[in-house]
Amino acid sequence: QVQLVESGGGSVQAGGSLRLACATPGYPYRSYCMGWFRQAPGKEREGVAAIDGRGITNYADSVKGRFTISKDNAKNTLYLQMNSLKPGDTAMYYCAAFAPVGGIGRTYFGECSFNYWGQGTQVTVSS
Repeated sequence: QVQLVESGGGSVQAGGSLRLACATPGYPYRSYCMGWFRQAPGKEREGVAAIDGRGITNYADSVKGRFTISKDNAKNTLYLQMNSLKPGDTAMYYCAAFAPVGGIGRTYFGECSFNYWGQGTQVTVSS
């Protein structure tokens, strides 16, 4: 069973920074994509950033130049460094991963697909 556990959310003022982390204990599928999604109240979940097994990254236009996705395979952890935060970045942020067995449905972001989700971590940016 794939487990994804997010941390690092919080409240910051506009212009500030946060780093989200997603622990993935026992996740063996390093050749597949991992990513971050977010969902603001009243809006649909949207892709934010993804990284594939080769380390190639993809970002939503709204976060390009401000957010950086990375992973540390030795620590089994995915990160999202968020700089120059804006009130529009306020949302619940979810870690996502793909595994070839199990999972729930299939959600796409760029060329990546995802079928496992964390519980989410709240990010609130005030003006």
